[in-house]
Amino acid sequence: MLLRETTIAVLDFETTGSVPGFDTEPWQVGVVLFENGRVVSEQSFESLIRVDANRPFNGYAPGKHHSLRDEIAVAPPPHEVFRLLEPWVASRPLAAHNVATEKKFLRQMAPMHRFGPWMDTLALARKVYPDAGSHKLEDLMAGLDLATRVQELCPDREAHDALYDAVAAAVFLEHLLALPEWADAALEMISF
Repeated sequence: MLLRETTIAVLDFETTGSVPGFDTEPWQVGVVLFENGRVVSEQSFESLIRVDANRPFNGYAPGKHHSLRDEIAVAPPPHEVFRLLEPWVASRPLAAHNVATEKKFLRQMAPMHRFGPWMDTLALARKVYPDAGSHKLEDLMAGLDLATRVQELCPDREAHDALYDAVAAAVFLEHLLALPEWADAALEMISF
């Protein structure tokens, strides 16, 4: 199946970061659909995820968790968020920038579910642009002049917001399919 003919859920989790004595936990999730080779920004889902108010966050963890701590403390717990998230991610290909985080948290939320196939936009960026100075999502958006497109699709947001980052990864897929050598890329060629 061609990538441009596939509906893909592109997702991102924002996390507490690593803190000694605590497991890393997600505090926000965002998903956007990628259909027919385009980002469908009106087909998106986002939610905060409850993290105990007393649990420390890594001070260097990116995102606006500092200003959202009160909202995060009363957000739905992971199992409730998954009930809302499941229709977006079940039974379809998934993509994320550095999929390890997203795979980990989906497995924690629903250990009996199988998800995927997966596409890693970080691995794709390294393959397509091996000489890029950075393959961080925010840097790719700036370096490829894609930040304006992300901002159009996700106004009033910025990097390290889960929905913004999901949209940015989807915009990178959109960019890839605009390259002549990727126009007819098959899902099977780039997923695992």
